[in-house]
Order: sequence, then structure tokens, then C-alpha cells
Amino acid sequence: MGELYKRFGGGLGTVFLALVAAWLAGMVLAPNVMMIDYALRPNLPPADIGGPRDVYSLSNVLYLANEGVHRAIFFKTVWASALVAFVTLMVCYPLAYWLAQNATPNQTAIAILALTIPFWINEVLRTLAWYILLAFRGPLNAALLALGVIDEPVRWYGDGGVLAGMTYAYILFMLFPIYNAIESLEKSQIEAARDLGASVWRTHWRVVIPHAKAGIATGCVFTFMLAAGSYVAPALLGAPGSRWFTEIIYNWFFEGGDWNRGAAYALVLLVLCLTVVLVTLKIARVNLTDVAK
Repeated sequence: MGELYKRFGGGLGTVFLALVAAWLAGMVLAPNVMMIDYALRPNLPPADIGGPRDVYSLSNVLYLANEGVHRAIFFKTVWASALVAFVTLMVCYPLAYWLAQNATPNQTAIAILALTIPFWINEVLRTLAWYILLAFRGPLNAALLALGVIDEPVRWYGDGGVLAGMTYAYILFMLFPIYNAIESLEKSQIEAARDLGASVWRTHWRVVIPHAKAGIATGCVFTFMLAAGSYVAPALLGAPGSRWFTEIIYNWFFEGGDWNRGAAYALVLLVLCLTVVLVTLKIARVNLTDVAK
């Protein structure tokens, strides 16, 4: 805060702080407070709201705990989101290392531009592109049939399709934090490890990864939270057996008409994401200051 006033002066700094405070209060705090209020109250007819039956309780949250199908989908969403984060990390780490340590400036610029251009369109259109690619008579099946890999078209929709679509959709949220972290690593440290006889794997494990742990933790947190809260990819690329927890929340709000139960489910998902953030940062021994960098 002192740095803000020093850079912009007292008047402009106060304006910036007021705008940030207004944004946090109106766009972050107020909706979440309303969600908690809805989650802890029963779904009642308008005439009964504010009456003796309108009391706070955990009944909506306990409904999830006692509903076997919804509980199973919730835990499936948890591990599937973690799998999305892991696969995205495996895809992005080699690319981020190459961009930060080996690529020329021109190669870096071309690669980043090529990765960024598809994100100029919204997530729905990008997911629809995967829908077309994975279609029963789509390009993927046509190519595999032409190469003789498969004898008949395969239905790719389901967990595999959702995994592929999410990995693609959130790749930049993993790539850029890791790239920024590895870019600050001096090449002389890598060369010293090699001169001392360290293998490629050991160099990454003992030098690169410890240096980039803040970027890796940040990317994993971002990717997990986005995957857990995603609706478009599961809705378009999923199958009946690969439902996502956000689809159930959507159904409570817009099909079941029970906003209170939908808010309770959303609150559980919010608590899960916050827990994952804190646990991941604790395991990686990274604080919020390192993430902000």
C-alpha cells in the first residue's frame, strides 16, 4: 500500500484502493455471502420466506452427504480435476523449460503466439472444436481409419474427451506460471549440474523443479480450480456416465428450481477449491507472496 501511494500519489492511490475495494466487495464478497445465506436456508414458497420455517440449518449440505449418486460425482470431480492438473503439468513442463532455457527469442515469440491465438475466441467455441474433432464421423476417426489404427469409428466422448478438452482449455494457466519461474533460473546452474555429472532427470529434480516450485504450484492450483468449476467441457464432451459436479449445480438452479440446494452444492465446491489451494501451497512450501510474483 505504501508503494502504491509512493508511485501514484495520495489522491490517485486512494482512488485505486477504493476501486479495488468496491470490486472485491461487489463482485467477490457480496455474491459469496448471498450464496452462503441461500445454502443455509430451506427452499420455501415466497409466502413462507421470513416465517417460522425460514431458519438456518445444514440440511442442504447434509443432503449432499446422504445422496450417494451426487456424492460419488463430487468425489469423481475431485480426482478427475486433479488428473486434469497432472496431465496439463506433464504437457506444459517440457514446453515451458524449452521456451525458457533453450528456445531463441523468435522461437519463443512464435510458440507463444501460436498457443495464444486460439484463446482469442471464447471457451464454448474452442470446446465445440473438440466436439467436432472427436465426433463419430469426425477428423480424428477419419485419420485413424485411414492409417489402419482402428477398424471402425470410436465414440471418444466421455471421460477421455473431457480430459482432452480441459487440458487444452487450461494449458496457458499452467504454462505461463511455470515458464515465468524457469525463465528466472540462471543457465549457469544447469550447466554446473551437468559438469558435476548429474543426469538430465537429476538436474531437473534437484535444480529446475525446486527453483520453479512456485510456478508449478500456481499452475496446478489454477488448473485444478478451473477444471473443478468447469461446465462447458463436461456438458459438451462428456457422456451420461461422466457427469461433472457443476452439471448437478446447474440442474439444481435452472431445472430443479432449488436455488438453496444449488447454493449449498456450490458452497461445498468452493470450500474444496480453497482447501486444495491451501494444501497445495503447504505441500510445495510456497506462500501467497511467491504465487503473486
